[in-house]
Amino acid sequence: MADISATVIKQLRDRTGAGVMDCRKALEETGGDLDKSEAIIKRRGLERADKLADREASQGLVDAYVHGVGNIGVLVEVNCGTDFVARNPEFKDLVHEIALQIAATNPVAIDVDSVDAAWLDKERAAYRSEADVASKPQEIQNKIIDGRLQKRLQEVVLMKQPHIKDPDKTIEELVKEKSGKFGEPIRIRRFARFELGK
Repeated sequence: MADISATVIKQLRDRTGAGVMDCRKALEETGGDLDKSEAIIKRRGLERADKLADREASQGLVDAYVHGVGNIGVLVEVNCGTDFVARNPEFKDLVHEIALQIAATNPVAIDVDSVDAAWLDKERAAYRSEADVASKPQEIQNKIIDGRLQKRLQEVVLMKQPHIKDPDKTIEELVKEKSGKFGEPIRIRRFARFELGK
């Protein structure tokens, strides 16, 4: 077992926000390798978030964001398990980042299950009328439409969107990562986006 210094533990804590013991264990497992230890902590955090998914999240914050000269505004409610986490500056930053994401990307829903059926029907009809789809047999049309719709949902569903500050990570991954880090569920409950003249 490698001798792990307090300096290395602090470096890993700064990178991950994990507790001292979690950092020490990960560093011991990897022989002091910071990158491998960071990967272990992130993986464990995601596993912890999956276990927390069914727990109640009745605390949280509402954030308001007004973009630029006041032409776009967002209200978003993000829930967590305790008021202790709700008051945490990192949780507040997460909620604000989600508000920024909504302002920038104008999602139609939080998750795929909450997408309006009328919106889905309209999208399917638009794809079906495209020349390259309409000329195909019905079975192939349906596969093409489903594929295009899945791609479109990744653009317009908040949880599936790439994070505007880190495009390698989706909003769903960001929320799970923070949930694992805080040790309690985090859920985006609702949002409203206003755009001047629309």
